[in-house]
Amino acid sequence: MSSLDWLILAGTLAIIIVYGVVRSRGNRNMGDYLLANQSLPWYHVCLSVMATQASAITFLSTPGQAFTDGMRFVQFYFGLPLAMVVLAVTFVPIFHRLKVFTAYEYLESRFDARVRVFTALLFLLQRGLSTGLSIYAPSIILSTILGWNIFWTNIIMGGIVLVYTVTGGAKAISYTHLQQMLIVTVAMFIAGWMTVHLLPADVGFMDALEVAGKAGRLNTIDLKFDPDSRYNLWSGLIGGFFLQLSYFGTDQSQVGRYLTGQSIGQSRLGLLANGMLKVPMQFLILLVGVLVFVFYQFNPSPVFFNKVETDQLLKSPYADQYRQLETEHQTIAARRQKAVLTLNKALSEKNDASVEQTKAVILKTDEEAKAVKGQVVNLIKKNNPVGDTSDVNYVFLRFVLDFLPHGLIGLLIAVIFSASMGSIAAAYSSLASTTVVDIYKRLFCKDYSDGHYLKASKVATIIWGVFCIIVAQFASKLGSMIEAVNILGSLFYGVILGIFLVAFYFKSIGGKATFWAAVITEGLVVWCWLAELTAFLWLNVIGCVLLIGIAWLLEQVVPTQKTVTPS
Repeated sequence: MSSLDWLILAGTLAIIIVYGVVRSRGNRNMGDYLLANQSLPWYHVCLSVMATQASAITFLSTPGQAFTDGMRFVQFYFGLPLAMVVLAVTFVPIFHRLKVFTAYEYLESRFDARVRVFTALLFLLQRGLSTGLSIYAPSIILSTILGWNIFWTNIIMGGIVLVYTVTGGAKAISYTHLQQMLIVTVAMFIAGWMTVHLLPADVGFMDALEVAGKAGRLNTIDLKFDPDSRYNLWSGLIGGFFLQLSYFGTDQSQVGRYLTGQSIGQSRLGLLANGMLKVPMQFLILLVGVLVFVFYQFNPSPVFFNKVETDQLLKSPYADQYRQLETEHQTIAARRQKAVLTLNKALSEKNDASVEQTKAVILKTDEEAKAVKGQVVNLIKKNNPVGDTSDVNYVFLRFVLDFLPHGLIGLLIAVIFSASMGSIAAAYSSLASTTVVDIYKRLFCKDYSDGHYLKASKVATIIWGVFCIIVAQFASKLGSMIEAVNILGSLFYGVILGIFLVAFYFKSIGGKATFWAAVITEGLVVWCWLAELTAFLWLNVIGCVLLIGIAWLLEQVVPTQKTVTPS
């Protein structure tokens, strides 16, 4: 990166952090620190909810996902708008009316302390692990740009966010989210435009889409019902609906964002606006990845996008083998480029026979390139058994650093950093609030002063920050970050959602049955995943339905005394 890039990067991040902390001065109590005293308008709620979900993983891994697998990942979000409607009608008014700090407080009044604490612990485990992945994603950038060990970049990234989260609390998080989402939107539009601009002069945006379509990258909707397929219309609408409903309705990192709304109406508007904007935003990010794929059809591409690992190979005893594979890759790329140019000409001339012929050549070269890449991955494993052998998370970053103009590089890196800071900060805050309110205050120190709990919240934030940084040190083993974080969520979200649905709608089921149903179901969900019985999105449906069914059966066998809070 040039001096201009570093200046824009540092300036953008400094403006976001300083603005957030200054606007949030004066946290006097736990209500200020954790919920911003429920004083924020709907657009703050909307952008804060979006920014919490849109981590650096979104802007690093999602374009890489589209590069390798096409647009079908967008189906993952098809259930989100419907989930926002359900949340606005049911969850939001209940949480606001009960004036809770966390979603899990409600469970004790409905069931008992055991259900509340167990659900809180499921959330803490899932969110703590996921936040470690969110820290690792931007650390990749620092490691790639500066050549630093990923161990230190994880510490730096997690530590920077920890400082302003502890200092500013929920208001700092919300105000920084507002700036982040505005910058993110502008930068991604510019990135898409620049990618098209870098294509050959006779290849426009529509031409690029046609090439992408023939290469199988515009597979936006898959109507086939296949439980083993990770992304299709049905897994997105059904599995995605359950995942999004649980994520936004029971995950404190999200609940804490819309509980900052001035009123039920403002929180509802914020969630509904998020439902309308999130799918188009995700579509745009995936489309940028597809355009990067098209760019590399007309230009030489690296055989492996993680430069840190390939640089190590060049210094290793396997250097000659790697250079030979690199040469073979470039030969394949040249044949593919020739075929793509022919395809573009055939498309403009509407020569269907030539289109099909060149399409077959392109698909064949794709398979050959994958085979060569597989051999490079094997060399990386031999040279460094603990090395990162997945380069999905590096595709967009490598493109940005190699081809975009200086200044824009700094802005896009700032976007990825700021997005990461927003999601990590919200996660730190939710982990702290759940720990203090649902564990520390409930089980250990019930009747202390508000000032004591404010200090405890800051200490809990620090402890969780350290834990998440430790988790980040092991994240390189998990492949695509965008998939890993959603798989991790799917292991827990279905069970948590099932607990809340029982609480809201099955008044005949008590706490004892619900608790043991949750324990049994969580074990079954993990077993389903380990046994690879179905694609991960369906785990959300399985967890939710199983919990409700098992809880009902247990209630018939061993009826329990229930405390029902009107909803």
